[in-house]
Amino acid sequence: MAAKPLPPPPAPRLYLATPQIDDPAPLAAALPAVLAAQDVAALLLRLAPSDPRSLITRAKAIAPAVQKAGVALLLDGEPELVARSGADGAHLHGIAALKEFADKLQPDRIAGVGGLRTRHDAMLAGEIGADYVLFGEPEREGQRPASDAIAERLQWWVELFEPPCVGYALSFEEAEEFAAAGADFVLVGDLIWNDARGPAAALADAAAAIARGYQAVLAAHAAASGAAPQ
Repeated sequence: MAAKPLPPPPAPRLYLATPQIDDPAPLAAALPAVLAAQDVAALLLRLAPSDPRSLITRAKAIAPAVQKAGVALLLDGEPELVARSGADGAHLHGIAALKEFADKLQPDRIAGVGGLRTRHDAMLAGEIGADYVLFGEPEREGQRPASDAIAERLQWWVELFEPPCVGYALSFEEAEEFAAAGADFVLVGDLIWNDARGPAAALADAAAAIARGYQAVLAAHAAASGAAPQ
């Protein structure tokens, strides 16, 4: 009896990063409509530098709109503030931060990681137990690998490792490319908030780009299994 073909991978989901937030009120007012319009898995909250009490206050102002929508709230850095702010986890920068904070966050909260310069770094993150790995985020100077190199790294990860991977997209074209490479999540940020049409329209375009990329994944899976594309 022939073995049943493996099911296709699930569709990639959106991971939305905010601008740096100083005053949380405008974002808190805008988020319900933005998050209701598309399937967003998580929101990465970027807080402008301040003292811990102010950062916690800002995060607490954002958390209800995010979590009410069924979206996970992650702090960009600031892992020591996660519990007090009511966030669902933190995005950590580099292996050293992951080693320091993974055990303090998990298993109750999410510990994702970026800043992985090499394949070896990514494999270390998987061994430590990162809940996801992020590829393609710009460095502080704004430099990042070419999009095809990021897509190659995503495809490599998907083929060999279990933890979810995230592709950081700076354009709708990259969102489609990274979804086609097999990313579990596609992170979008300034692409959404800087769009003159507003964040809801931009997020819809990002979701459409991811859906197009996923069709390529389904086609490749169907070709490999001999099944008709879905």
